[in-house]
Amino acid sequence: MGIEVLTGILLLCILVFFALGAPVGLALGGIAMAVGYFTWGEGIFNIVPSTIESTFFSFILLAIPLYIYMGQLLTKSGIGDAMFNASQMLIGRVRGSLAISVIWVCSMIGAMVGIIGAGIMTSGSIALKPMLERGYDRKLALGVIMAGGGLGILIPPSIPMIMFAASTQNSVGRMFLGAMMPALLMISLLVAYVVISCRLNPEKAPLDQELQDTVELPPQQKFRIARDGFFSILLIVVVLGSIISGIATPTESGAIGVVGAILLSIVFKRFKLEMFQTAGMQTAILVSVAMWIIFGASVFSNFHLLMGVQNMVAGFTEGLDLPPIMIIIMFQLIMLMLGFIIDEFIIVLMCAPLFTPIAVSLGYDPIWFGVLMIINILIAVQTPPYGFALFYLKGIAPAGVGMADIYRSVTPFILLNLCVLVLCMVFPEIVLWLPNKVMG
Repeated sequence: MGIEVLTGILLLCILVFFALGAPVGLALGGIAMAVGYFTWGEGIFNIVPSTIESTFFSFILLAIPLYIYMGQLLTKSGIGDAMFNASQMLIGRVRGSLAISVIWVCSMIGAMVGIIGAGIMTSGSIALKPMLERGYDRKLALGVIMAGGGLGILIPPSIPMIMFAASTQNSVGRMFLGAMMPALLMISLLVAYVVISCRLNPEKAPLDQELQDTVELPPQQKFRIARDGFFSILLIVVVLGSIISGIATPTESGAIGVVGAILLSIVFKRFKLEMFQTAGMQTAILVSVAMWIIFGASVFSNFHLLMGVQNMVAGFTEGLDLPPIMIIIMFQLIMLMLGFIIDEFIIVLMCAPLFTPIAVSLGYDPIWFGVLMIINILIAVQTPPYGFALFYLKGIAPAGVGMADIYRSVTPFILLNLCVLVLCMVFPEIVLWLPNKVMG
């Protein structure tokens, strides 16, 4: 059976099983095993133990449950609220300041959680109600939560970036640094959009007495809010800095983050046994789901690679006789379409080992391509009509909000993210300047 026919069969099976609602990890692994058995015979089962060894015994991937646990401890303990209050106090009495705070804080919460869906749900549970109570436009409130919560996969420590580095044998530290400038650029554009749109249409963000009361708090209470917010953000900086400086590996920095989150919850008098148990149980559930997806997608990817799909794609791109940048654009379009039907984990695990070597052979830096992939995924999963992050947002939206309202709320922010993707493609130094400066 030719690799072209095999690829077509695999993709058709994926679409059918996803349409039937089959679990993602089991569907991908089962499809690979079934097609592989009829192609190779019993030899296909040798992939399973080798995939288990490379997946579940990977020191880098061990960081994933640690970062998820850190995020759960910070959010369940209410430290996300502390960051929100500190940001609000810092910005002060400016029209749209609450929406600006939401973008900054939700992006930090998303970074803590490290998963788009959990980032949006967590951010929404903290920020949506205060925005609506203060009279903010509903579409603006939903849009900034989607934009901020989704940014977590671009802001270190990002689980998809760890997975990219592990699957392509690249530096996690360089990936984290490479994503910093695009993330700051994206946040700046989002904040600029909020400020300009609120100034053009003041009804989107009223200035109310409750906001004034927040700014005019007693000095002692202001100090406590600033302290809690500062140490919350400092923990993220320490986790990232320990990787960049070489003091700790990504896995060790995840352990530092967990210990730091527990200490902060104790110091802030937010530690409760019930909170500790809830965070642990939620982490166990998320890690279990994530590892099954990683395992199933890895089996699928390994089988496809062993069958020669990389040579097929390389031969196809050479046969097109296109400039290298057009090949990169083609890869971006493929990943964008995949984002309509599958989540960020599977896109990374399926596309990173397939597309990255081709991008490198064309003369491009793998870190640059990896950051482009993460930005692309961020856009894909939020794009109407089928981006799966839209349904997470619908889950936290108030009664009466339809999918059409959500589509309209996220569209301006998706266009801004698309601008960042294009800028990073045209000017690679946006991605590469910081890792080259810091790590050589």
